[in-house]
Amino acid sequence: MNEPPSLLRNDYSGANRWLEVKLEGTVSNRAALGATVRVKAGGRIQAQAVLSQSSYFSHDDLRLHFGLGSSAAAETVEVRWPSGRVDVLDNVRAGRVVTIKETIKER
Repeated sequence: MNEPPSLLRNDYSGANRWLEVKLEGTVSNRAALGATVRVKAGGRIQAQAVLSQSSYFSHDDLRLHFGLGSSAAAETVEVRWPSGRVDVLDNVRAGRVVTIKETIKER
C-alpha cells in the first residue's frame, strides 16, 4: 500500500533440478482448480493442489513447482482432475514447464 508495485525475481544457479506443471482443464474447469498433481522423483513423492489465491494487487501463479533434487527427470507425474479422470506421464524431463491438458474420456 502507498508504494509502487514491485516484482521479485529468483535467478537460481545451483545444481538441483526442478519441474513446473501447468494444467489446462477441458472437462473439469479451464484453470484446473481442485486438481491434484503427484510427482515421483528420486524415491520421493510430492503432491500439490491447484488453488486460486488472490488479494489486493496480487494473484498466485496457478503453475505448480516441484523440486527434484539431483534427478534429471520425474519418474511419474500423476494428475487427478476434479472430474475424476487420472492422467499419468512417465519420465518427464526436469528444468522446464510442462503443460498437461485434461484428456477427454472416449465412450
